[in-house]
Amino acid sequence: MFEVGFIGLGKLGMPCAETMASHPSVTVKGYDIKERHPNNFEMCELKDVVKMSDFIFIAVETPHSPGFDGSCEVSGLEPRDFSYWKVRDAINRVYQYISKGQTIVLISTVLPGTQFEMMDGVNFIYNPYLIAMGSEVHDFINPEMIIMGGDKLDKLKSFYSMLCDEPRFETGTIEEAQCIKIFYNTFISAKLAIVNTIQDVAERLGGVDVDVVTGALARSDYRITSDQYMKAGMGDGGPCHPRDNIALSHLANKLELNYDLFGSITYTREMQARNMAKKIVGFNLPVCFLGKSYKPDVDITDGSYAMLVAHFVQMMSRLKFKFDEDFDEPQTYVLCHDKEYDDYPFKEGSVIFDPWRRYKNPNFIVVHYGTYTD
Repeated sequence: MFEVGFIGLGKLGMPCAETMASHPSVTVKGYDIKERHPNNFEMCELKDVVKMSDFIFIAVETPHSPGFDGSCEVSGLEPRDFSYWKVRDAINRVYQYISKGQTIVLISTVLPGTQFEMMDGVNFIYNPYLIAMGSEVHDFINPEMIIMGGDKLDKLKSFYSMLCDEPRFETGTIEEAQCIKIFYNTFISAKLAIVNTIQDVAERLGGVDVDVVTGALARSDYRITSDQYMKAGMGDGGPCHPRDNIALSHLANKLELNYDLFGSITYTREMQARNMAKKIVGFNLPVCFLGKSYKPDVDITDGSYAMLVAHFVQMMSRLKFKFDEDFDEPQTYVLCHDKEYDDYPFKEGSVIFDPWRRYKNPNFIVVHYGTYTD
């Protein structure tokens, strides 16, 4: 039997709490600062909700300032973070009554890196939901994944395994869970931005039915709607990808779309290469790029991301650099391709910079770019 407290019974919290309460092995007690009338569980004072619960779920809102919900034009304004005062207030009020051994489960959406006060002996789990308004119960019972960040997750996993239909659990640190949630949503936004760009091009160009184009792309489940290109590392390259975005940037201006998604992609790609170069330069050693082509096992350098990174290394410093040729001294080796480098004779005292996070060797300083280290 699970005893559950649910704090924040709005558009998301109420249907989720009612779904939990519908299970015969779950007892739910709810609290909200507003008057609420759930169908199948009792509303109580906060003190009673906290003291009787194995899990205290917090689902209060993290709103934006008025006018920043996306229903008004904001592109010319300074971006703003969510407001967290309601979440912090709810957590602090829970801490007045909570005991060691209990678990707080925060559902509310927050930006990656958002910190909350922790209490010794109280387990804190970040567990944001992927639930669309209008299909709350279905999405709760049939989640695409259940995101959990924190420690001591087994009991919460058991809880969801009882309620949900064969859930896929994605676990990590609190910060990793924050990233999974927010970037899941922005992937959807990016997909819609691209297909609606195709719509605008079709409208301006003529001779194009947007559904013919997007349908062909939707059925392309080898690269587009698959796990392909979902490993971070060197950016895209080759004789097509970078050039296509550059050319489409020209088309966006020619068709007077009044925005340039493709120019933004090109700029982002270049700034990501610059960020990588800044990290490489920071080791203050000559730089050897192991790979000049845009992908392994070909000799084509068109659109080579390694060459772009090298360009920024050259701009930022006076460090010597070469492609596929060692110096007679320790150096920073940049592993440009996602392949095995176990047999490469690295110079003693060198740094191995691996943007693909695969190579391991205890005899060298190996830097896995994009992986947190103390």
